[in-house]
Amino acid sequence: MSFFIKQNDTVPSLRATLKNGSGNAVDLTNATVRFHMRSLAGTSAKVDASAAIVNANIGLVQYNWGASDTNTIGSYQGEFEVTYPDATIETFPNNNYLHIEVLDDLA
Repeated sequence: MSFFIKQNDTVPSLRATLKNGSGNAVDLTNATVRFHMRSLAGTSAKVDASAAIVNANIGLVQYNWGASDTNTIGSYQGEFEVTYPDATIETFPNNNYLHIEVLDDLA
């Protein structure tokens, strides 16, 4: 999945449906979700923040951008980390990363 946003924008939010290895939606009932993003140019995290569960039954999550999240243009990798009620942790996607591009704005 690729997601594009302009520098300094905070909308649109990043939405994703989390699916297991069989392609079925993950049940997020009583789970918590964090969003992580890092630059392709570096290894340190640019974003490590809570994400919202929009619909737990179908695995739909959303990250609402903070003001500083998109202030630097570039290519980023992102992922959602789920902590289930039994304290186990699973990261999505687990076979790659979300591709996020922060594009230069003209103003």
